[in-house]
Amino acid sequence: MRGIAGFSCIRCGRLFPRDLKIDARGCPDCFEDAPANLRVTYDIDREPSTAHAVMPRSSSPSLWRYADMLPCTEGEAVTLGEGLTPLLPAQVMGKRLGVPKLFIKDESKNPTWSHKDRFSTVAVSTARLNGARVVATASSGNAGASLAAYAARAGLKCVVVTFAGTAGAMLTQIRKHGATVLPLVDKSLRWPLLAACTQRFGWFATSPFHAPVVGSHPVGIEGYKTLAYEIVEQMHGAVPDWCVLPVCYGDALVGLWRGFNDLHSQGRIDRLPRLVAAEVHGSLARALAARSDVVSEEPARFDTLAVSIGTTRSTFQALEALRASRGIAVPVGNSGLIDLQEQLAGTEGILAELTSVTPFAAIASLRRQRVIAETDSVVAVVTGSGLKDLDRSDKVGHRQRVFHSVSEAMTHLHENGGLCASGKATVW
Repeated sequence: MRGIAGFSCIRCGRLFPRDLKIDARGCPDCFEDAPANLRVTYDIDREPSTAHAVMPRSSSPSLWRYADMLPCTEGEAVTLGEGLTPLLPAQVMGKRLGVPKLFIKDESKNPTWSHKDRFSTVAVSTARLNGARVVATASSGNAGASLAAYAARAGLKCVVVTFAGTAGAMLTQIRKHGATVLPLVDKSLRWPLLAACTQRFGWFATSPFHAPVVGSHPVGIEGYKTLAYEIVEQMHGAVPDWCVLPVCYGDALVGLWRGFNDLHSQGRIDRLPRLVAAEVHGSLARALAARSDVVSEEPARFDTLAVSIGTTRSTFQALEALRASRGIAVPVGNSGLIDLQEQLAGTEGILAELTSVTPFAAIASLRRQRVIAETDSVVAVVTGSGLKDLDRSDKVGHRQRVFHSVSEAMTHLHENGGLCASGKATVW
C-alpha cells in the first residue's frame, strides 16, 4: 500500500505498524474501557499539510482521480467507475423545507446504487494487494451488495453474513454478483461467525464483527474522504454551512469530515462545515447532550423503516466527528419518511431509499428550531437508491387501478389527473 505508514488510534493516538492485523476491535489499549477505531496514517510526504493539493491529477472517470490522497495508486485500484456523483440543487424540496440553498449529493448514482462503493473500491483494492482470497462483511444490504460487486471485479470470493428480514432486492443483488449469502435467524450470531471465519480462514473482513462496534475497516473509510473533495470541487471551491447524512456507525460521516480537513490543511478551503447525523434511536444525541465520551446502548422503541441505520448504539468515531465539527445528531422516526421519499422522487427526480430520506427529516426539524437558518447552504447526502427497499417503502394497500378502454382512461385523466391540456376529455 503506497505511502501508508501505519495506523493510529483516534482516541489515545497510539501508533501501530502498517502490517497490523485489523480485527475490528480497534485500538487494543482502548477497547476494554472506551473502544475507538483506528485511522490510516501516511508517510510524512503524504500528510495533507505537505502532500499534493487535493486536485484531480488524472482524467480517471472515478474517485481515483484523487488517488494521491488514498492508500492505493490508480493503477492498483479495483474500480467500477465509482464517485463523481451529482450535486444537484434541490429547487422544490429546498423551498418546502425552508432552505433555498439546499443541495443533494446523489450517491445512488454509484455503480451498485449506494455510497458504499466509495468504501468498497478502496477496501477491495487493499485486500487484493495484501493477497486476500476472500472478502467478507456483515451487512443488511448495501455494504454486502457493494462488496460483492467489487470482489467480482477483483476476482475474489465474497461472503455476506446477514439476517432474516433483509430487503429482498438487495439479497438478490448480492447473489447476482456471485457472493455467498449466509442469513441467520439470530441477528446477534453474525459477528461471532464472521470473527471465527476471519480467524480460522484468513478472510479479509471489511465490516465490524465485535461489540461494542468501533467502525468498519479503517482503510475503506479513506474512500469516503472523496465525498468532501467532490462537494468542494462541484461547489467551485465553496464550502456548505451544513452537511447532513444518515448515520449508523459513522464511517461515511468520519470520512467526509477527514476529507474536509485535508482540504482545510492544504489551504484549499478557509472554513469547515458543520455535520448533522440523522440517526434512529438517539445514541449520539444522548452522548452529545451528556457531554460523554461513551456512546451507550439505547432501547429500540420501534421497528424503523430506515433499516440501514437502525443501530441502537453508534460509535466514538461518529461522536468525535460531530464534536469536532460542532455538529448535531437528530433522531428520526418513521413518521413522514415515505411521504418525504415520494416528495423527493416527485419533485427532484431522485428515488432514495428510506434511510436516505432521513437527512431531509433532520433538516426539517433543525429548520423548525431555527438551528439551520434560511440563508444557510446545506448538502444532504442521499446514500442509496429507493430501488433497494421497495418492499418496505411501497405503501400498504396501494392498488393500481386497471382501465378497460381508452375512453375510460381518458375520462379518469380528465376527472382526477388535471392532465388534459384542453380541459376536455376526448371520447374515442
